[in-house]
Amino acid sequence: MDKMIEVKDLCFEYVEGSQTINHISFDIYKGEYVTILGHNGSGKSTIAKLLIGLLEKKSGSIRIHGYELNLENLYKVREQVGIVFQNPDNQFIGATVRDDIAFGLENICIPREEMDDLINTYASQVRMDQFLDHEPTKLSGGQKQRVAIAGILAMSPSIIILDEATSMLDPRGRHEINELVRDLKKEREMTILSITHDIEEAKNADKIILLNEGQIISIGTPQEILSQVDVLEQLKLDIPFSLKVSQKLEEKGFHIHKTLDMKELENQLCQLNAKN
Repeated sequence: MDKMIEVKDLCFEYVEGSQTINHISFDIYKGEYVTILGHNGSGKSTIAKLLIGLLEKKSGSIRIHGYELNLENLYKVREQVGIVFQNPDNQFIGATVRDDIAFGLENICIPREEMDDLINTYASQVRMDQFLDHEPTKLSGGQKQRVAIAGILAMSPSIIILDEATSMLDPRGRHEINELVRDLKKEREMTILSITHDIEEAKNADKIILLNEGQIISIGTPQEILSQVDVLEQLKLDIPFSLKVSQKLEEKGFHIHKTLDMKELENQLCQLNAKN
């Protein structure tokens, strides 16, 4: 498989002598959905900014789709990566949804006569085609983030980074974006890196990178990482709802298989109910 992101022995510090990112290394492959999971202040958003060249590393190396991230390759790297930030209100340029998606296309010099088809295609893909003439300020948080993602998709990046993209949304908005990300992974085989502290979001990933105080604690599948209840609690992270239910049932004397999948948990509960 092709490596889309290669990070080797990366270090960064905001204040001299105080490491914010401390000798981390990881790889992300084409088509993977990877989550960097950590509490606030763990350094995960700093990694996102380092990956697109908004911050300059102290040492180590970053390669994006084969390009070493340096001044010479900066714009080539940024052509490969689209990023959705935390606050959807800070991402709008146009007076309408249509204008906002068009802004990115104008920046990469797409001819006017080709824009409408592209705008319609990507607005439809994120289920916002009925809102093209709406003002962005009148949309819900989840709708705003979907428009931001449409604008990025229209520019055809190889990688999408979601930097706490659901943290300011209500539960419905978070569900909308998490569902959209799953669809993008499945239908477009996008390489997606999600920066988050949301356990329910992380459990949908192919791989989790667990971060604390700028260091990688472990890398593994959601089942491997999120089943480490003691570690998560030590890092002040929540545990998945399905595991909480499993734990409570075990404490009550019910033997149940620990799972991250709510449907599997429901099936087990139905089986327990049938036996009793």
